[in-house]
Amino acid sequence: MKLKLNDQVIVIAGKNKGKKGAITKIDTTKNTIVIENVNIRTRHMKRTQSAPGQIVKYAAPINASNVQVLDPKTGKPTRIGYKVIAGEKVRIAKGSGEALPSIKHTK
Repeated sequence: MKLKLNDQVIVIAGKNKGKKGAITKIDTTKNTIVIENVNIRTRHMKRTQSAPGQIVKYAAPINASNVQVLDPKTGKPTRIGYKVIAGEKVRIAKGSGEALPSIKHTK
């Protein structure tokens, strides 16, 4: 999967078509992603002895094939390619050739 955490994406298919957001979770086994403020679901939680009943809203996963990365230069949807720059493999936007920002994660 070419998508990474915190990539800015736009939904290109489905009921949430046209919505934009950042990727917050990726599941490579199911090929699904969770995007902030996209595909919001409501769950009614029953009360327990320790917590009152409540209505919880959460972002449900959508298939990764239904999104495209936003081009950092033009802001339009684009495909992702790879290029070796200074001995390092970098993701690039196919539309403009601009390098996509990469965020290093620490555990």
